[in-house]
Amino acid sequence: MKLTFRWYGLNDIIPLQYLRQIPNLSGVVTAVYDVPVGEIWPLESLEKLKIACEEHDLQMEVIESIPVHEDIKLGKFTRDYYIANYIENLRRCASVGVKCVCYNFMPVFDWLRTELYHKNKDGSTSLSYSYDDFIKVDPKNLHLPGWDESYSPSELQNLLNEYSNVTHDQLFENLVYFLERVIPVCEEVGINMAIHPDDPPWDVFGLPRIISTEKDMDRLFNRVPSLNNGVTFCTGSFGAGRNNDLYRMIDKYSKQGRVHFAHLRNVLYTDDKDSFCEVGHISKDGSIDMAKIVEILVKNKFDGYVRPDHGRNIWGEDAKPGYGLFDRALGCAYINGLFEAYEKVNK
Repeated sequence: MKLTFRWYGLNDIIPLQYLRQIPNLSGVVTAVYDVPVGEIWPLESLEKLKIACEEHDLQMEVIESIPVHEDIKLGKFTRDYYIANYIENLRRCASVGVKCVCYNFMPVFDWLRTELYHKNKDGSTSLSYSYDDFIKVDPKNLHLPGWDESYSPSELQNLLNEYSNVTHDQLFENLVYFLERVIPVCEEVGINMAIHPDDPPWDVFGLPRIISTEKDMDRLFNRVPSLNNGVTFCTGSFGAGRNNDLYRMIDKYSKQGRVHFAHLRNVLYTDDKDSFCEVGHISKDGSIDMAKIVEILVKNKFDGYVRPDHGRNIWGEDAKPGYGLFDRALGCAYINGLFEAYEKVNK
């Protein structure tokens, strides 16, 4: 496996010189963040990021993400313009050595939590989702942690209105339309598309979610069978759906060569509904057997990219929720240990 770390570019408060000190880290996962969604990324921006990484002996082979414009998801007449821009971004990424692009096809919200600073028993804070808090939210007057700065109230309401008549099947067909145009380019330039599952994996505010289950994944791969069409297997996102058999799914898709990227994080179910909080990576702290996940990947000779996903804020670190240095670095150490142990056993 290739161990990576999410890095928010040159303005990230975590410098590359710190990341370089994480044992066995091969590279960073990043993107161009100062260009509006749907527009073409300047090649010089990608080159600048690549040079900065290589100066610290880190690779930039994974982009997370090139966002998919809402017009593509909605199937508007303008979608071909945005797909053409997306294809150009893929070509530009390939020209600087990118081999994998993580993306999602979630309408409006590409993640949803009800609290960003859930207080854990050990004094750390983490992202959490409470069913009881969620059902109190007024869809006509939405105020959501982490999203109030992304949309004005009118922008958000207009988007929700546009999706009001979009069905699951329509959204899925719009995804297929998109992939049928970008995957041939990916095959040409050597990039794997790795779709991120819905987070959380169920409908929210009437918005359809279509990448939530094993059935959803099978449907997608049957329609777009190219092996360049794969998945970012996020254990936290799939794992929040309690009916998902994570171990069967990751075994199945890693055997098929469709797991191009793995987000490894743990979640703890906190009631008998859909509630969960994010915890440390180690298996005993959550509801997911992380050791079993890694054992399956090693058994199936997985050689793709891995990163520790959302961490807690620990040791007084005042960081972006889920994306501090300390707990994700601990996650790297834990992931390294699991892979080394299972790789030695499976030689």
